[in-house]
Parts: sequence; C-alpha cells; structure tokens
Amino acid sequence: MTIVFMCESKTFILLSKIQFIELQLQLSLYKYLLTSNVINIFYYQMIKRLKMHINRKSISRLFKRLGIALLSLIALFFILHLLFPLPDKVEYSTIITDNKGEVVNAFLTKDQQWRMKTELNEISPLLQKTIIAKEDKYFYSHPGVNPFAVIRALFNNIFKMRRTSGASTITMQVAKALEPGKRNIWSKIREMFRAFQLEMKYSKKEVLQLYLNLVPYGGNIEGVKAASLLYFNKNPDHLSLAEITALSIIPNKPAALVIGKNNDKIILERNKWLQRFADEKIFTQKEIEDALAEPLNAFRRSVPHYIPHLSYKLKKQGSNIINTTIDLNTQQKTEKLVADYIRIQKLKNIKNAAVIIIDNKTHQVITYVGSANFYDTTDGGQVNGAQAVRQPGSTLKPLLYALCFDEGLLTPKTVVTDVMVNYNGYAPENYDKKFNGYVTIEYALEHSLNIPAVKSLKMLGHEQMIQKLSNINFKQIQKDRRKLGLSLILGGCGTTLEELTGLFSSFANDGVYYTPKYMQSDTQVNKTKIVSAASNYMINEILSKINRPDFPLNWTSTERMPKIAWKTGTSYGRKDAWSIGYNKNYTVGVWTGNFSGVGAADLSGTNIATPLLFKIFNTIDYDSDEEWFTQPADCDIRMVCSETGLIPTEHCTNIVTDYFIPLISSTQTCDNWQEIMITPDEKISFCKSCAPQSGYKKKWYKIIEPEMQAWYTENRIAYQKIPAHNPDCEVIFKGAAPIISFPVNGTEYIINKKDPEPLQLICKTANDVSKVYWYIDNKFFKSCNAGEKQFFVPKEGAVKISCTDDKGRNRNIKITVKYVNL
Repeated sequence: MTIVFMCESKTFILLSKIQFIELQLQLSLYKYLLTSNVINIFYYQMIKRLKMHINRKSISRLFKRLGIALLSLIALFFILHLLFPLPDKVEYSTIITDNKGEVVNAFLTKDQQWRMKTELNEISPLLQKTIIAKEDKYFYSHPGVNPFAVIRALFNNIFKMRRTSGASTITMQVAKALEPGKRNIWSKIREMFRAFQLEMKYSKKEVLQLYLNLVPYGGNIEGVKAASLLYFNKNPDHLSLAEITALSIIPNKPAALVIGKNNDKIILERNKWLQRFADEKIFTQKEIEDALAEPLNAFRRSVPHYIPHLSYKLKKQGSNIINTTIDLNTQQKTEKLVADYIRIQKLKNIKNAAVIIIDNKTHQVITYVGSANFYDTTDGGQVNGAQAVRQPGSTLKPLLYALCFDEGLLTPKTVVTDVMVNYNGYAPENYDKKFNGYVTIEYALEHSLNIPAVKSLKMLGHEQMIQKLSNINFKQIQKDRRKLGLSLILGGCGTTLEELTGLFSSFANDGVYYTPKYMQSDTQVNKTKIVSAASNYMINEILSKINRPDFPLNWTSTERMPKIAWKTGTSYGRKDAWSIGYNKNYTVGVWTGNFSGVGAADLSGTNIATPLLFKIFNTIDYDSDEEWFTQPADCDIRMVCSETGLIPTEHCTNIVTDYFIPLISSTQTCDNWQEIMITPDEKISFCKSCAPQSGYKKKWYKIIEPEMQAWYTENRIAYQKIPAHNPDCEVIFKGAAPIISFPVNGTEYIINKKDPEPLQLICKTANDVSKVYWYIDNKFFKSCNAGEKQFFVPKEGAVKISCTDDKGRNRNIKITVKYVNL
C-alpha cells in the first residue's frame, strides 16, 4: 500500500504503510515537543527525514501511469471520434448578389431560417476583436475547452449551489449550435467532446466563422450576416463597433431583446459592454465615445427579392453564395420600362415580355428580366420567359446568310427569285402572303422574306445550320435535330431568348460566340467561331439600315439613339414577337407575347417588340459616341451586275458595288443574256441545227427562269419572250424540261368521295416554250399554252402525270389518290 503525503514545501512523497506509521509517531512526538525549546531543531530534522523517504522510482512510476492514462484518453477520443463523427454539415440560405457584391435576393433554408454564410473576408478585424473580447478572451489560447474556466464554473456552481458562471468557449457554443440539446452535465460533456473535434478539424478563423454563421439573433435569423442585412441593411464587414456590440448581446436574451421593439433596452446593455471594453482598454477612448453616442435605429427588414427569375434559375446550382454579373441599376431601369410598356400593350391582349442584356466587351449578362411582373398571376408572371422554349420566327436568318457568304454561295447583292416554290410538299409563304420576283439577298434580309431564306437553306443544307446551332448549345435544336428540315429557318424549331441573345452577341464580336456569363465565377472563356469576320461585317451593314419595313411606324425618338443593328421575328400564329439588337457595347434581346400561348392580332416583332428594344437602348446607351464596326481586311468590294449580282460582262448595263470575300465568293460571270437566231419578223427562233443559210438575224434576249415567267404572267408584267422555236426542227432539246409544281411528286391526296374536287395541273417552263402537253397515266389529256392552269379529276390509287413542252422535253411525277367519305 502506498500513501501520498504532501508536506509544507508542496513536495509529493510516496510512503509505504510502515513508513507512514513511523512518520505518525514522529509527528506525535513533534506535537509534544511544540512546548519544548528544541522545536526548531526537531522541525528541520523532520524535513530531512521526509526528504530521505522520497523514492525516485515512485516518481517515475507516477509519470508512467499518467502517460498511460493520457494515451488512453486520446485513444478513447479517437474511437469516439470515429463512432460519433462531427455533425458539421450546415445548410445555409442561398444568397444572390449583384456585380458589386450587394445582396439582391436570398432564400430560406429547409428549416425556414435566414442563415446566411459569412465568408472569411467578410469578418472584419473590428468584428473579430469585439466578438472575442465579449465571448471568449482566450479563444486563441485554449484547445476548444478552457480548463480554468471549467474549474472556476464547477467551483462556483458547487459551493454557491447555483449557476453563477458559464465555461462555454466560442468553440463549445459552435458545438452546441451544431447539436442542440437539453442543458445538463451530459450535454456539457458532449459539447466539450465536439469542441475538441472542431479544433482538430478547423483552424481558429474557421471556428470563429462557424460561430458567426450559427449564433441566433432572434426569430428565424441566424448568423451575423443575416442579422446585419435584416437589421442594418449592410454587410457584416461594414458594421460599426456600436452595431456589433448591439448584435452580440441579442443571443443572451433573444426573447427580451428584439431589435426594433426593445431598442432602448438594447442600448443600455450595449453601453454596459462598451464601458467594460473601455475599462479593459480593448478599444481607445475615442472609439468608445463614438460608439456610446451612436443611436440605434435598426429594425427588422424584409429580404430583397430582385432578379427573381435569374435567382431561381441559379439557385438550382446549390451554391451558398452566387455572385451574379447583374448590374442592379440597369436591371431596375429595364424592369420599369418593361412593366410600363406591357401595361399599355395589355389593351391589345399582349400581357408579357422578357429581356436579356449582354455586355459585349465582358460577355456578362447585366440584365435578366423573365416577365413583366413576377407577382402578376394573370398570365403566369413567375414563368421565366427568358429560358422558355419558343418559336424563333425569322431571327435565325442573319446566321443563315452569313454561313452562305462564307461558303461562297451568296453575296449581299446576289439576286434570287422570290416566287412560289414547293419542296416535296413544303410550300413556304412570305409574311404578307405576296411574292416579290427578283430580289437581292440584302433586300431579302432587310424585308425578312421567307422564300429566299428557304432557298438559301436548301443550297447550304439544313444539317450544316443545325450543327452550327448545336455547337453553341441550342439545346432544343440539338434534341430535335433529326426532326428538323427547311422550316427551321422560318421558326420551325425551338429556341430561348437566352440562346438567341447569346447568338446575336457574336455579331458584335466578329463572328465569335462567347458563352454568356451569369456568375462572376464563370472565369473560363468558352468561345466558338461561328462565321468569318467578313461575312459578319456584311450582316452588320445590312441589319443596321433604318429604311426597312420592320422599322416601327410609331417610333420617333431616334434623334440621339445609338446606332444599332437589329432583327425582328414573329412566330406562326402571332404567339411570339422578337427583336434582338446590338452595337459594340450591348446586345439586347426582347421577347413579347403571352405565356398562355394565346396569339394576338397586333403581335409582331416590328410593331411590338422593336419599340421596346429601342426604348431600352435609348436608356442604357443614350447618345453613345461609340464607333461602328470597321470593315475587316478579308472583306473587299467589287462591281457586279445589278440584275444577277454576278461579275458583269459587256452586256451588263446596270453596275453596282458589292461586298465579297476574296478566294471564297463565286467568280461566276453574268450569264442572263443569250444571243438567239430569229426570223426577220421575230416570230420564229432557230437553233444551230435548224438555222437556215440566210434570212435570219441575231438578237440578245434576257434569260428568264420558268418560275419567273409564271410570276410575270400572274402579275401581268410584260417581259420579252423568245420567239417560238422552228416547228420543222427535228432536234429534241436537252435540259430545261417543264417543272410540275402541282400536284407535288410523291404526295398522297385525299378526296371526298361524295363531292370530289379536281386537282390543278401547274407547270413552269423555259422562256422559249409556248405550248405544253399533259398526259395522265401515259394517255394524252390536254394541251395548253405555257403557264396556263388545267384541272382534272384523278382515279383512285397510283397516278402518273407527265408534262411535255413543244421542244420535246418531258417531266414525270407520281402521286397517290385516296377517296374517303368526309
């Protein structure tokens, strides 16, 4: 048996039982000798005797046992650490900020708390100093638990029989917030264990960050960031000493000290702590005096809810803090413009609009308006019109023509025919249901003609167009690429305002597409070359002209409006109206319509969407002196024939200038004039095989395509016809066979059995044809003049239709006819 004894010199002595009895006898003797004169001598002899009994092995054994105990405790800690991992997964409110870092929107957590994450850079030195001075002076000295504070609290609570002081450090308060429970000895032990876990995993700054994120400030507000925003309308790094101190006392009495209701009480408590800070010389006297004199006018505010559509869109990414690129000033101006504009358009049954603005120099989205009014329930104000898939109308035409320029298929002055066409049953029409005959590509784009666009897409190949759009992430087009055809260019596909605005921003960047940036964290530059700088410049020049039919008639405020290029579009059924414009500074995309999908008679890109586009440009870029796009080196100018857009020959009398791309654009010469041998009375023409030795003359005739002849005839426009060919000629001519435009080859026609309607026979012929001959199932049906329409009632089943002109050239088609009772 070993007995521990501590003498007056505080030296620990380990004695055996016999030694202890012997020592007791000596002490008895010492007590007896207290009255004797030899007390001092005996005292020193006793001390010498005690020291002789100190056993060095006993001390070594003590430290060994202490070491084993300590290692056991550490091992136990790590075992418990593995069995009970730290519950440090904290759900924070999603915060949306603008490009200046100001909070513009936020969302409650799943437990309906405003718990906003305070970043390390938002913890100012003043905030840190004040909180540590008040809550845990030795925060940077202890390992999560302050043993002296624990002993002091234990002593006071035991001997005073009541709780007079606490021992919770900042780390222990974090542990309590992470794992709340009843207040008892076991919860305190658990807090200590969790505190060690926290200190092992996190740095001191990170622990302080957790504390500032979890500390309650009354109601459903947790964390200093939520409190500073909702009470003081500022970020935590902008709080003053008085404001920080006022907030720091709320967690002690959250029910009694409510900011906005008990401000006088809060000021009294705040000033007590400020005076304590002064006594402890934590802050200077000047800082304390300023804080004491500062009034408390704080109250509970509501969370801002700006840019709601974009906020909901970005919230799905799951980040705690989303720093957007939105310029709040521009956003709010645009929102007001949209709301005021749609308020007037509602009289026309047009209830909504969406707008996106991209900064062309940074490629950042600075404005995102998803609807005219987020809180309007009459037409689904919470629907995000900016990312809704809609029919784009004619908005893809600029890209099509730019691609054709790059392929050398067209130039701005290339002449095409705007007449009725039929591609395997697909017969597009222009917006006004009219045809314009010969038009240039420049004119076709300015007037947004449909038929030239379909013809151009046919030349280019719709697969190439689809691939270009897929490359820049047109998602619905990617999804539907196998279903799309020539109608793609007239809006027969699905796109969004986000996609179209991003596409048009490439025209402001020399044909290079940059993925629009919605967040400041989007630092990676994703760019795709869509078209060449040369073709891009040609498109810019065409779209920037103001003498166009899609210039709004009621717009007069153009005096100081910045120069822009823009394109309009209107979907089938007048359900969507688009207008997308750009200059060097901005690209603005506008959609107007109804989220219900209901069309409106007055809805069009020209008269509804474009005025709003102009209003926005007048607001965000008013009186801009920014220079226009410059002509690139690979874009040159040449002279072309105005009748064909081809390089002129000696017979071309009307010459105009045209942009072209050297080594890319076609070098074909104009060939629309042909020298024909005719009789002196100009009634019969000859070919080389049937021309007489003499008695004829030569004359130049303009070659007119069969489709244009039909158009001229329908519109009663006179044109110079080539005389009928020599009837005695025995040569069968090749090429230029009649084109049967109706019925359509390979089509099934359903006819009412009770009241069968005849089918129309229409063909287009060459300029030198005067008569055509129709055959049904290889049997002669009727002859007529070229361009004259005929009718017949077909039999049921497969039907072969043939058309032969007076030169012996033939064309066959096959259709299927089915009779039903309708």
